[in-house]
Amino acid sequence: MTDSIKTLLTEIVDYAGLFPPSKLPLDVAVKNYAAYLKSEESWMLGRFVLPFESLDEFSEVASPHYSKKNLWRLSLLIDSDLEIALEKISEFNTANDGNAVVDSLEIKVSDAAEISDANEIVPKEMKVFFEFPLTDILTDFITTLTIAKRGAKIRTGGITQEAFPSTDLIIKFMRICVAANIPFKATAGLHHPLRCTKPLNYENDAPKGLMHGFLNVFLSACYLRKNLNSNFVHQLMNEVDSGNFSFSDEGIMWNGHSLSNSEIATMRAKNAISFGSCSFLEPIEDLQNIGIF
Repeated sequence: MTDSIKTLLTEIVDYAGLFPPSKLPLDVAVKNYAAYLKSEESWMLGRFVLPFESLDEFSEVASPHYSKKNLWRLSLLIDSDLEIALEKISEFNTANDGNAVVDSLEIKVSDAAEISDANEIVPKEMKVFFEFPLTDILTDFITTLTIAKRGAKIRTGGITQEAFPSTDLIIKFMRICVAANIPFKATAGLHHPLRCTKPLNYENDAPKGLMHGFLNVFLSACYLRKNLNSNFVHQLMNEVDSGNFSFSDEGIMWNGHSLSNSEIATMRAKNAISFGSCSFLEPIEDLQNIGIF
């Protein structure tokens, strides 16, 4: 395990086993997360992603698995009255102090004003990632996030090919976020390291589709932070050959373009925070299969 891999992938996967295509029952997803927290790969594990409406049920199901050694961090998807949700979250955090904490919210909005309204009532210490349409008014949302000092969320795939945005659109989103120093997280369709054609769900007869890779996305973000005008990221976003990457204790090299560990660490802290995946094991197995670790 090289230092550069550790720097790039630490706490990168937010476990979203409740969501498609896995769509696991809550008790199974909770047991999985408990096991992942104790695994050798726990350093790659981020938050447990949960709909706000399931918070009460989660509390009952998860409490037997709590351990003082491993704090359960939750990211809640809010699709209801935000004030009521915040009251409930405060109660949950108080009741589960030292065992579990909701410290991140994911909120879908349709206009920039909704970001301002939410920012008025969400505690400053709470991480918030707003998901909004990737349209021509993208800058309006980013400007509001810059003022509010909140994060953005991009949907990078789904269970149909139409759910996957183009590489150009992802690069545009990342370039604007990096320029504005906005943290962001990705969700859906990123559970493979490199761009590839894979089944879009876990059914035996699942249709295949072209999927983005999390190494492509996160390393592109690194190069954009190093130089916002790095046009070669278009090529990197479409890279399919793991042999073109080199990982050392000092940094990462792709096609002659270098990144130091400090540059990678800064990007992970300031910009590309994590990606949500319905599988935690699949990204790890894929990394092992291509010899990354």
